[in-house]
Amino acid sequence: MTNETKENKTLPTVIYSPASGLRSPKVMAQQMWRDLIDSRELAWRLTIRDISAQYRQSLMGILWAFFPPIATALIFIVLNNRKIINIGETDIPYPAFAMFGTVLWQIFIESLNSPLKVVTKSKKMISKINFPREALILSAFEQTLFSLFIKLLILIAVFIFFQIPITWYTLLCLPAILILMLLGLTFGLLLTPAGILYTDITQGLTIITGLWFFITPVVYPPPTSFPFSLLTIINPVGPILTGARDLACKGVLNNPIPFFIITFLMFVFLIIAWIIYKLTLPILIERMNT
Repeated sequence: MTNETKENKTLPTVIYSPASGLRSPKVMAQQMWRDLIDSRELAWRLTIRDISAQYRQSLMGILWAFFPPIATALIFIVLNNRKIINIGETDIPYPAFAMFGTVLWQIFIESLNSPLKVVTKSKKMISKINFPREALILSAFEQTLFSLFIKLLILIAVFIFFQIPITWYTLLCLPAILILMLLGLTFGLLLTPAGILYTDITQGLTIITGLWFFITPVVYPPPTSFPFSLLTIINPVGPILTGARDLACKGVLNNPIPFFIITFLMFVFLIIAWIIYKLTLPILIERMNT
């Protein structure tokens, strides 16, 4: 037996079928998991490429990771200090409260936009090269994770400047922030198939997230009076964002039931979004090539 024959025997066998993967859920789940594992190295290379290109072609470079949340927080800090708006009482100094909220909101927004952004940027590659498409989503998550590490410097500075005590319970905010990232990734992944075909999705998303900001307790405490309290409950970002901020600043989760319900639903919809992405992307690639 020649060496070439031995090498061919070690190669994995891939069988393509016109039948939908939903007819064999177990086989499809195994394939999805295998593709996710196989895409790790490619995802890392795409992450390095995109991050390098993003900051190399920018005049302010990595400072853009700090600027949006700080600028947004400063606007509301000034408005609150001049009594133009009445924020109400907060458990920590309002500048720290607003800074925490805007940093967490920016993390959510970047997670929301990253899947569509990465897939759109790779349109030519996915139409010409056959590779696990999970690499694009994994790369989107890694890029958001890189941005998170940078923004954590802002939160550390807030802790030090306002002398907010740090306990072991404070570290529980990190899993909550990760859940917030995955929530944004879930929404983004659900919108990606439509966003590949229609640029209106990206433009409409900018408008929607602008309105979404004001109905989410980012720069104000969660309202307790009806009907505004209902908006906080049905808004999936609200309990997760306020939960992460409460854990960071007080080490306590004030509203655990909405937090855990939305976390559970988020994981369910993340799997659904992944399946939709897996099934529709080959069809979208074929349509892009016609």
